[in-house]
Amino acid sequence: MQNSNPNLVVSRVPGTWGSLLVLVGFMLIGMAVGNVLAVMVLAVYLGADTEDVTALLTQLFAEPEKIPNGWNALMIMQGTVHFFSYLLPTLIYWFYIERRTISDLSTTRKPVWYIWVLAFLLVLAFIPANSKFIEWNQAMDLPDALSGLEKWMRDKEDQLSVMTEFLTSYTSFGQLLIALFVVTVLPALGEEILFRGVIQSKLFQELRNIHAAIWVSAAIFSAIHFQFYGFLPRMMLGALFGYLYYWTGNLWVAVLAHFVNNGFVLVMMYLHNVGLVDINIEEEKSMPFMLIAASAVVSAAILQVIRRARQGVGTGVPRNF
Repeated sequence: MQNSNPNLVVSRVPGTWGSLLVLVGFMLIGMAVGNVLAVMVLAVYLGADTEDVTALLTQLFAEPEKIPNGWNALMIMQGTVHFFSYLLPTLIYWFYIERRTISDLSTTRKPVWYIWVLAFLLVLAFIPANSKFIEWNQAMDLPDALSGLEKWMRDKEDQLSVMTEFLTSYTSFGQLLIALFVVTVLPALGEEILFRGVIQSKLFQELRNIHAAIWVSAAIFSAIHFQFYGFLPRMMLGALFGYLYYWTGNLWVAVLAHFVNNGFVLVMMYLHNVGLVDINIEEEKSMPFMLIAASAVVSAAILQVIRRARQGVGTGVPRNF
């Protein structure tokens, strides 16, 4: 039976949950393939056999600074795994299961030019407000009964912090470009197509409540990073991207916002590392209350302008909503 509503995704797999299960299966296969390929590439790059690479990987995640060419090796690992875990499986699912094209992720009408500018400014304006969520999340304290879980979460966070600090210690412009591609371009494409383009729209198809779909997909987006002490601020960003997608009807606005968010941090870290700016954006310092309040007000105002612009010009919503 043909679907009478052209705005809903018509999958070759019956039901929303069945479609999402197939997508998860593609992602798990892609993750496995990505990890194997990453090990093979690193074996060639580091000039070691597979067994040596396995031992090197253990040290690479614990003490990356002690591995020759460790920074490049981590970037190769991260870029390969991310491409095969997120972007490629989602595209395969979209093209061959949904039988859709990239253009089906957005409306045919492009947003007016100032929407792109507002999305860019929104991400920057939201940084101080989101710092409060970072502060609250970092202060999370679980009950004594969950002390074992809390220790595991802290250990995981500390391990990721070591990697993050090492990966953002670059001082050459070439490293910045590599980092922008691996940490900004790939996630902006892969994660927005997956979490906003597919999962959010699928959840809306099932739940029939856009707010629930946006926040649930944002929570999944945050949880899949396995950084528990950054869960809340990342979920807020995911919701921000979700509303941008819904209100503009264009996935590429959300991709731009994601790119700006990640890219701004990388560029600021580079400028700090080479001594051009004194501000270390990675430092966990509380921002002044007035700055946080102003950030929240400006962010809300920009979102309101974007929402009204969509209603005023009748851009509609993405075809898969």
